[in-house]
Amino acid sequence: MNKKIAILLSVCFAFFCAAGNFFTTPVQAVATSHVVISEVYGGGGNSGASYKNDFIEIYNPTDSSINLSGWSVQYASGTGSFTNITNLSGSIGAHKYFLIAEASGGSGTVNLPTPDITGTINLSATAGKVALAKVTTSVSGSTDSNVVDFIGYGSVNDSETSPIGTLSNTTSAARKDLNGGTTQGQGSGWDTNNNANDLYITSSINPQNSSSSAEPPLSAPPSDDDNMALGNPSGATSVITNSNNYLMIKTQYAFSYNNSKHEPNWTSWHVGASDLGSAPRQDDFRADTTLPSGWYQVTANEFSGSGFDRGHMTPSADRTSSVANNSATFLMDNMIPQAPNNNEITWANLENYSRSLVTAGNELFIISGGYGSGGTGSNGYKTTVGNGVVVPSKVWKIVVVLPNGNNDISRITTSTRVISVIMPNDQTVNSQPWGYYRVSVKDIEALTGYDFLSNVPTSIQNVIEAKVDNGPTS
Repeated sequence: MNKKIAILLSVCFAFFCAAGNFFTTPVQAVATSHVVISEVYGGGGNSGASYKNDFIEIYNPTDSSINLSGWSVQYASGTGSFTNITNLSGSIGAHKYFLIAEASGGSGTVNLPTPDITGTINLSATAGKVALAKVTTSVSGSTDSNVVDFIGYGSVNDSETSPIGTLSNTTSAARKDLNGGTTQGQGSGWDTNNNANDLYITSSINPQNSSSSAEPPLSAPPSDDDNMALGNPSGATSVITNSNNYLMIKTQYAFSYNNSKHEPNWTSWHVGASDLGSAPRQDDFRADTTLPSGWYQVTANEFSGSGFDRGHMTPSADRTSSVANNSATFLMDNMIPQAPNNNEITWANLENYSRSLVTAGNELFIISGGYGSGGTGSNGYKTTVGNGVVVPSKVWKIVVVLPNGNNDISRITTSTRVISVIMPNDQTVNSQPWGYYRVSVKDIEALTGYDFLSNVPTSIQNVIEAKVDNGPTS
């Protein structure tokens, strides 16, 4: 915490109390107004670690760049003194990160992103204390007036209120986002001066540097028509060690890729009138060469002879505004193995109905994916096709329907129509119309473990996620 701010608040509190104005409501947790330590990892280069180096990451949640000259990060063991210091220089941009690489244990396979500063501190993988200070001389601990932020992890004798738990070679302590949650892409500035409440332990280690994209300020809502405006259901990240929940952002859609299953966990996209045009279907199925180096790339003919279709998640017909946009939907990591009677009949009928809502004056936010393993295609039951592409047992979709307009998320109300379905991935699914398979969003959350519509206010979420749509189906 910023000690000068704390002193000022104490003086103000005393003044108002003396005047007879007592605070009766506890101060609420908010995004902080100073640079914070946003992630700490001490397992770098150790046995079983992916990253080769320890690191300390800091984040600037303010609207102004901050000069770091004369600042430092400092480390001490669980009961030790702050004799390990890395001096900082340069500046940290508004809503941006700054990465300090520290020592390596000699093992590991993945290099950190290019660090902004390199030091030699050997952090403990399990327990230690890290201080961000406005001086380059040793601080005494968390209450030192020169300390800007402080983290204690594991078994330590100092922290802000209570330490975060014990870390490991494969986990880091990461600060919560600007809303007090754990969603990537929403900043990392949550600070109530309690390490146990302000941070969480994660295996999705995500070092970010000054070249990483600036995060939005707290007050900024998701941008209109953003393909992920509804949120990030699985907390996917663009970190290669997070290979089974790897976030990929394309102009036409966004998705969480599962490198073990060789397919998306979920895909998210927006459809408006401007997305629908006259571009012809390209049918240029192909591998996605932008996947991280060394990952298997599913090929165009991998489903051939399997009895399963190359089932688009973002449909080709939702991206007909240009040849390039249509072509993007034929990347194989936009596909799941889908039973023909599902993909070509029941699922297709829902897709066609959804587009009819767009031509009627609406815009849609859609999330879809597969679940489980084992479906029945035209050649019988299979759990995988090709080189291990998993055949889902079910397919699901969520469609949020809004009349055309601006400030999309703020226009979602308890009356907003939300269509959700879970369909079996087999050849009998077409015995019923798509409307038969309608469920609630809560049902899909219970099935998948994902958190949908997380950018919608909780009071509205609770209502619309519990409903089962009963609107028209044609």
